[in-house]
Amino acid sequence: VTHSMKYILTGVSEVDSFPEYTAVGMVDDIPFVYFDSNIKRMIPKTEWIKENEGTDYWDRESQRESGWMSTFKNNIQIAMQRFNQTAGVHVFQKMYGCTWDEETGDVDGFDDFGYDGEDFITLDLKNLRYITTKQEALITQANWNKNKAFLEGKKQYRTQICIEWLKKYLQYGERTLKRQVSPQVSLLQKDSSSPVTCHATGFYPSGVTISWMENGQDHHEDVELGELVPNEDGTFQKSSTLRVTPDEWKKNQYSCVVEHQGETKEEKEIRTN
Repeated sequence: VTHSMKYILTGVSEVDSFPEYTAVGMVDDIPFVYFDSNIKRMIPKTEWIKENEGTDYWDRESQRESGWMSTFKNNIQIAMQRFNQTAGVHVFQKMYGCTWDEETGDVDGFDDFGYDGEDFITLDLKNLRYITTKQEALITQANWNKNKAFLEGKKQYRTQICIEWLKKYLQYGERTLKRQVSPQVSLLQKDSSSPVTCHATGFYPSGVTISWMENGQDHHEDVELGELVPNEDGTFQKSSTLRVTPDEWKKNQYSCVVEHQGETKEEKEIRTN
């Protein structure tokens, strides 16, 4: 089992209805801490972090995010200049963190930056350098890559510090984070000429595979896989949609196969919704 911890930081310009800076911390895709520029405090999103950490932790986390908040304000300004933009809504994002394989002990880390929904610059941890395909990020890339101490710091955080915290959080939230809940699977269709959707919901952890079979053979054509979506209760849902004509559906035997934590479920009957 591979576990992960990541923080997603988002800065936006010129949007009144949305905080100009937000940060979400996640363990195994479950949000456990949250900060934004309106509340100006890091707050707990799960019981296990609330129960296990005290004032020092929340002060330290809030302070760090306040630092990021002003950095992001600056980053948006710099990015706008580089892309020759003077005004308008712009989004600057950073996603960083680490993964740890419980069985092998392998660790990995990431530091990805995005601007206006596109990749801006990203850390290649194996070769310890930042890579980019964007002309506008070349100055940043050159500055970061020549600073060896900066790069070593990135490596140390991702391969040691982040991993230590991840293991600590997994211990805190063991009851919830290490539980296993099987998905409920259903085939849904609005009417006979609509696509058929295979919907898996209520499962934990988040790793799931949804595939289609036609007459006992793997079927990959006209299939659209949906995004993984969190449910309110900390479980997940995901769907896959198959486009077939009513005629093809009648003539052939289609089924949806959902694999989760070594368990397989197959569904052939459509429930109309």
